[in-house]
Amino acid sequence: MKLRPLGRTGLVVSPYCLGTMMFGDAGNRDEDDCVRITHRALDAGINVIDTADVYGGSGATERIVGRALRGRRDEVVLATKFSGPMGPGANERGGSRHWVTTAVEGSLRRLQVDHIDLYQLHHPDPRTDVEETLSALDDLVRSGKVRAIGHSNLPAADIVEAQWVAERRGLSRFRTEQPTYSLLNRGIERDVLPVCRRYGLGTLTWSPLAMGLLTGKYRGADAAVASAARTHWVPRHMSDPGKHAAVEELAAVADAAGISLTHLAVAFTVAHPAVTAAIIGPRTVDQLDDLLAGAGTVLDDAILDRIDEIVPPGLDVGPLDVSYVPPHLSDPGHRRRSVVERVAA
Repeated sequence: MKLRPLGRTGLVVSPYCLGTMMFGDAGNRDEDDCVRITHRALDAGINVIDTADVYGGSGATERIVGRALRGRRDEVVLATKFSGPMGPGANERGGSRHWVTTAVEGSLRRLQVDHIDLYQLHHPDPRTDVEETLSALDDLVRSGKVRAIGHSNLPAADIVEAQWVAERRGLSRFRTEQPTYSLLNRGIERDVLPVCRRYGLGTLTWSPLAMGLLTGKYRGADAAVASAARTHWVPRHMSDPGKHAAVEELAAVADAAGISLTHLAVAFTVAHPAVTAAIIGPRTVDQLDDLLAGAGTVLDDAILDRIDEIVPPGLDVGPLDVSYVPPHLSDPGHRRRSVVERVAA
């Protein structure tokens, strides 16, 4: 695979990143098979692996990744994430200095490494001043435990604020962003991707297959819900009629081009000039092989124009259920005056 610069970190990475959320209880419980998937990806030229402390529950996925990288650590740009809940305690999560310094030690231990190449804030933490988080991360960079820092799911305004804070305080800058991006979810084209380009951030985009809807396996809402129900969790977007209507049109585009819907979806994602790599999250070796088979797919302007007609640039065809929703949208208290204030007005 032709390598691409990861923003201004000085690192170069493959356009496909191996995501590991499916390693463990959430997907593939066969650890030996997960190791085989990892080695197959490395052998195929993928050189960046993304994981998180919360994947698999209690760091289980990080432990699997650590096992898979024994003897091959130097081949990999290793990325992990923090801030998700790792225990019942109120302070076992977030972006505080207390948790950042605790969480990194746990990840280093589980991954069996002496440093992390890219350490990422998994979700925004509205409770914590970004200067607090950056100051703690800056110490990790200076200590050598972390080589570069990034964030995931940040709104464009928060990305800009973090860059300004780092400049004013002389702290290490966030160098990457990890947003969701797919044929069905193009909202980041409106502001997040332009901001990332402006500040030279690398982007590792997650869910290029829209949580499975763009695999072609879930044709029709009833089939999608029935399949998802077997995992005991049915994302609402699996039954969204607008998404399914768009999938049918996109499948016709793929058929006309003589490629699979899966290959169309990932090729679309990595075609954007602001996207460094698409995170693929195979559960099996066969799924990985299918994705690798499409690595050389290039979409011409006619196909991209047709995609724009189906899902206009900057538009999300309904949100993903696991997308970050900022408090000013999720909590009515942020957008409604109190009853007393309303009466007084």
